[in-house]
Amino acid sequence: MGSVQRLTALILGPPGGGKGTISKKLLKDFNFLHLSTGDVLRRHVRDQTAVGKAAQTYMIRGALVPDNVIVDLVVAELASKGHVPRLLLDGFPRTIPQALALEPHVSIDVVIDLDIPDQTIIERISNRWIHAASGRTYAYDYNPPKQKGVDDVTGEPLVQREDDKEETVKARLEQYKQITTPLVDHYRYQGTLATFSGTESDVIYPYVKAHLDAFLAGRSQE
Repeated sequence: MGSVQRLTALILGPPGGGKGTISKKLLKDFNFLHLSTGDVLRRHVRDQTAVGKAAQTYMIRGALVPDNVIVDLVVAELASKGHVPRLLLDGFPRTIPQALALEPHVSIDVVIDLDIPDQTIIERISNRWIHAASGRTYAYDYNPPKQKGVDDVTGEPLVQREDDKEETVKARLEQYKQITTPLVDHYRYQGTLATFSGTESDVIYPYVKAHLDAFLAGRSQE
């Protein structure tokens, strides 16, 4: 990849939109440090760090962890890693106030915005059924059970998780749009946003990779 220069990227995408798949490919091709705030938060709470304890006081009440605590978490995590030439933020910031709170500490160079049709996501997620006892998962579009509605191994009935039901998926997508649309507009105004539309992660990813390759090539010429 040539000379290593700092690149901080943020990936945005609706639930069920393939963000995890794209992120894995980015980690492999660009050697990013993947900073998922949800994962980091749970680890800090488990390890009872100062930031973790602060976050836990809100979580045990069922309240949202304040933006400043999450920013402290991100900053502490980066400080513990030393110099990080490639950083991929995932799960934060999600709102304008969060973005503004983070900006004095971390400068985001590239925002990868995944634009996946609602209907694609609804069909993908609502096709999932599980065998509750074992956790075996089936999907009627690519991994169907041998007999509809029945686990291949035990013959017991399959069930659908509440989160996978069509009505729940629609509600989550609507909530995502309400929260994230202003943030997308914010980064578009800053000139850091790149939106990638499609229905399949394997088709979208080459365009994401080409965009980052071009960004890095342009930076190396500066």
